[in-house]
Amino acid sequence: MDRFDAMRLFTRIVELGSFTQAATTLDIPRATATHAIKELEARLQVRLLERTTRQVRTTADGQAFYERCRLLLRDLEDAESSLAQLAVNPRGRLRIDIHGAPANDLLLPRIEEFHARYPHIELAMGSGDRLVDLVREGVDCVVRAGEPRDSSLVTRRLALVPQVTCASPGYLAAHGTPLQPADLAQHIGVNFFSASRPDVFPYCFEVKGKVQEHTLKGWISVNSADSYKLCAEQGCGIIQVPRYGIERQLREGTLVEILAHTPCPPMPHSVLYPHHRQLSPRVRVFIDWVTQVYVDRFGALR
Repeated sequence: MDRFDAMRLFTRIVELGSFTQAATTLDIPRATATHAIKELEARLQVRLLERTTRQVRTTADGQAFYERCRLLLRDLEDAESSLAQLAVNPRGRLRIDIHGAPANDLLLPRIEEFHARYPHIELAMGSGDRLVDLVREGVDCVVRAGEPRDSSLVTRRLALVPQVTCASPGYLAAHGTPLQPADLAQHIGVNFFSASRPDVFPYCFEVKGKVQEHTLKGWISVNSADSYKLCAEQGCGIIQVPRYGIERQLREGTLVEILAHTPCPPMPHSVLYPHHRQLSPRVRVFIDWVTQVYVDRFGALR
């Protein structure tokens, strides 16, 4: 029995005047209660209780110890109560980092919902393409697309996001429509690079259960999702992008899906955070909320 449990047992014995009744209220055997008090007295090297066949009374030292225990246990209960309240209604500054497309298309449209649920959390959101040192920069968590490369972080997979290959009607009119991935060798791509991958990303397709990668020649490379889509709309080349980011363009016809019969592998999205034995309440509720946003949009992971 730890010290606080022993103190709690001791105060119940004093208040009830009985080992048996105290043990019953704490749901422990009477023998356990007797042994715990003997250990407590041995550790303190004082006699705390006078026992007779009819009653239990405190010694002078026992009464003084009881008063201190009562105050300490009250403070402990207050502390636990405040932490329990904090877990339900967390507060404080929360630093997160989310790349532009997931931030603008998935999370920010629902961010007021998060604020309404947790009004005492102050969000500081970074939105860029650079690598973030979470520990050194004091960032609580990040949301990233692609396979995580930092094994020092805890990774929680959010979704496998469908992707689409597309181009503008003007580009297809000028260069023709590829009918199979091998045809891309004759086409131009808008290439995409990032801080985590300075070489351009390949175009990927699932063919007979295997992933094929293709590199397209092109005259422009970008590292912004908005620039990537805009270049494609302007006829600069073919792009491969998560479908959620171009639903409007596909609907309005400014971009056209190609190679639909040869699907792209889905893009994993994950939330990452430093290793801690215990997440702070504000980080935990944000991760839970982000997870639900992705489930609502893409369904639960299988």
